[in-house]
Amino acid sequence: MSEIFEELRTALYSVWHRRWLAIAVAWGVCLLGWLVIAMIPNAYESKARIYVDVEDVLSEQLGIAGDGKEEIQRVRQTLASNVNLERVIKSTKLGENITTSGEMNAAIAALSEKVTVKSEEDNLFEITAEVGKGDLSDAENAVLARNVVQKMLDIFREEHIAGNKVGVTRAISELDEQLEERKQELEAAEERRLAFEAQYPELIGGSQTLSTKIQQARTELRDIDADMAAAQSALAAIDGQLSSTPRTIVGGPNAVGPRAALAQAQSQLAELRSRGLKDGHPDVVATMKQVDILTRQVAAAGPESATGTPNPAYSSLLAIKADRQAGVEALQARRAALQSQVASLMASQAAEPEVAAEANRISRDYDVLRQNYEKLLQDREAIRTRGNVEDETSQFKFDLIDPPVVPQSPAAPNRPLLLFGVLLVGLAAGAGAAYAVSQLRSTFATPQRLERGFDLPVIGSISLTLSDAARALERKRFKQFAGACAGLVAVFGILLVIEVVSVGTVA
Repeated sequence: MSEIFEELRTALYSVWHRRWLAIAVAWGVCLLGWLVIAMIPNAYESKARIYVDVEDVLSEQLGIAGDGKEEIQRVRQTLASNVNLERVIKSTKLGENITTSGEMNAAIAALSEKVTVKSEEDNLFEITAEVGKGDLSDAENAVLARNVVQKMLDIFREEHIAGNKVGVTRAISELDEQLEERKQELEAAEERRLAFEAQYPELIGGSQTLSTKIQQARTELRDIDADMAAAQSALAAIDGQLSSTPRTIVGGPNAVGPRAALAQAQSQLAELRSRGLKDGHPDVVATMKQVDILTRQVAAAGPESATGTPNPAYSSLLAIKADRQAGVEALQARRAALQSQVASLMASQAAEPEVAAEANRISRDYDVLRQNYEKLLQDREAIRTRGNVEDETSQFKFDLIDPPVVPQSPAAPNRPLLLFGVLLVGLAAGAGAAYAVSQLRSTFATPQRLERGFDLPVIGSISLTLSDAARALERKRFKQFAGACAGLVAVFGILLVIEVVSVGTVA
């Protein structure tokens, strides 16, 4: 740490020993720097804020509304394009004395760095322009900055109002060209597809469709087996009911013969017993005797004497059986047809795999081209309808929140800060020059440096002794040096005051 302090003390002594060189260099650097700063023209900044209403009620109701924010973003990005900046330059004083394309390109490059368009919020935009030409006065630069922003606002409006129509027309034209190309490709693909399907009708739709057909047929076959099992079960139930149902009904209102009489007697006997009469009751006994007599008569007459009316339940069951039998036969026929179809499809799938692959490719290409064509067609119609609606009824609205005004004070450069910076640079340059000169001289500021330089012990050092006349001269030179330093600071202060006072209203 002591060595560091020693080096610092040595450096300060070297600078102080050559202080006149340091102050002279400082004066030269400061005067030159302040002169350069004085030659920098003032740059004036003008800005404007606009609000853009992107509501498009009619298009939203028609279902063709576009994203208004995308439109504004497009205008914002293209607003600072070279074409628009060239229009700004030609319509303002920036274009004066520009005769060649190289000069125009240089002016466009310079202006592009000074013009900004930024979005503060979704619908609020700020346009800023900074102008500072050396051949123009402050008042002219301020007015020019305002004119540049105003021209940018005009272009902003024109870009949307006129640019919408141009953009829609250009988009429709490009879509028409793409549609024509897709149409030709789709027709060629359709011809290949029709020719292939005529040669291999079972592979219509490709092998994937063939696999789907096999899967569908198998699923339907399983459904038919389940339906047929249910139908056969229902048919068996009908057969059981038919076996237990008589073909005719004995008795009835028109029945005759012993069997009919026996049926009536048995019915009377059952009625008496249902009323709670016992077998010993006279009516029951008489009816039982009648039943015995009729039973012997029926037995003696034999089966030929059986007469009666046809049983309607039996006839109804026969009709139901016939209907269910027909259903079972139809299911059996459908099942056989499906089994044959599955076998045929599986044979087609396994017979020619190359043909199946070709069927897949043709079907896939055709589907892709058809979908692309339909999408392009829908996009074209949507853009055309949207363009018509926007052109006639639904233009976006522009509200100028803060109009551009002539700036009253320069935005750049920051002269007070630059003046102070030049002062610091001048002082540093003077001190550096003095220290550099001291390093070039073969002298030693302290005994320690002498000892280190020769690697020999130093016995002692003799201090400088000044006479009274020398001390008076030294004090006089010190005052002169202090005056020189104070003069440098005073010049800085005067320049700073001039700069502060001069920054006022632009005439």
